Amino acid sequence: MLQAPQRTGLSGPTLIRLLTRLTDVDVPESRQSLSDHLSQWLGWTDAIALSAALTTSPPVIAPGARLFSSAEERECVRVRTTLADAIASDTAATSAKRLVAGQAPAKPSAAVEEAQADYSNFRQRYVSLQHTMETSVGNLRSRLRGMVAARNGEMTRLAVVDAIMDRALLPKERTLLGAIPKLLQGHFERLRLAEEAQAPATPGAWLDVFRKDMRSVLLAELDVRLQPVEGLLAALRAS
Repeated sequence: MLQAPQRTGLSGPTLIRLLTRLTDVDVPESRQSLSDHLSQWLGWTDAIALSAALTTSPPVIAPGARLFSSAEERECVRVRTTLADAIASDTAATSAKRLVAGQAPAKPSAAVEEAQADYSNFRQRYVSLQHTMETSVGNLRSRLRGMVAARNGEMTRLAVVDAIMDRALLPKERTLLGAIPKLLQGHFERLRLAEEAQAPATPGAWLDVFRKDMRSVLLAELDVRLQPVEGLLAALRAS
């Protein structure tokens, strides 16, 4: 079985460590703090809005707000599970051709599958799954943010800050996460070339390696996208 090249690991989220291991570029660990990075990513209008949210008195909340319950906890679990299942099922058969209606499924031989392997198929599915994650997680985050805002004045302030950060950082998030398919293309080609050079006894083994790595990266990306949701959940549990 082919193995991805070993890289010097960085600290930080699993997504960063995975991409470091799978790419052929040594990226030094940033010496900047998170707050320094955020200050560079926020525009001046976002900075003003954030400052106002943090310094002005929180509004008075009218009674009758919907209470946080296990239903929201279950919905968060459902969204995570649904997305993880979609990633697992999609990456397991990414390069397989779509079946014509009524056609019986037929698994291609390893040699045929390898010959037909085209990274554009993997890129298309990765981008599609990213879009699904962004939409599903975004809707969940908005729902929880509304519940946070309805609890009390201080929680409303937190919800406003989250909304500002969401709006301000979304373009940067899309740019950074949008670069992942390009990084994986390099990994795809290196695995293909390595197998061609080794002439292994099991043709197409590199595709299984790549699918597994792509699935791991997508799941790690899902964890990153869900971090704001986890933060809102924690605030609701504690209030």
